Amino acid sequence: MLNIKSVAALGLSILLSATSVMPATAALVYDPLNANWIDSSQLPKRSPRAGSPIQKEIVEYETSQAPGTIVIETGERRLYLVLEDGKALKYGIGVGRDGFTWAGTHRITRKAEWPGWTPPAQMRKRVPDLPAYMEGGPDNPLGARALYIGSTLYRVHGTSEPWSIGQAVSSGCIRLTNEDVTDLYERVAVGARIVVNH
Repeated sequence: MLNIKSVAALGLSILLSATSVMPATAALVYDPLNANWIDSSQLPKRSPRAGSPIQKEIVEYETSQAPGTIVIETGERRLYLVLEDGKALKYGIGVGRDGFTWAGTHRITRKAEWPGWTPPAQMRKRVPDLPAYMEGGPDNPLGARALYIGSTLYRVHGTSEPWSIGQAVSSGCIRLTNEDVTDLYERVAVGARIVVNH
């Protein structure tokens, strides 16, 4: 007959062996590459200070667009802010993945710092576990700044995932690093023309 100590020891060993094979729980984070929420331990390990693989620079740029115009070349994964004298400030961007690309000419209708995010109904239908609303802040997918594009659902916005710059990962929005979108935000006025080429 088993005594109480033996039963307790057996129970404890079963409990310890069960917990050693169970995965550790971690916070869920949004994975834009797969458009769903995943365990944060599944994300690639990257330095939180790692910046965009594409650095902004002033370049020669021939265009008929006026200075102050934003030109987005989705195929290049670049955003150009037209400057005076045939120059432009070129930024690396993330663009819409297959099925979420678009083109057109609009105006910047609004600017926001650390904007809140309300996922559109179409996105919530595709990804049902998205929150109805997310407060602005470092974990918000819109990042540090947002420039709202006309009457569309799209924005030029920041990201806390700088490694996604140069990739086609979004649901149609144009993303820059938080550092780059803050720089662009200071240079662009509400009413500025934006041209998206695909």
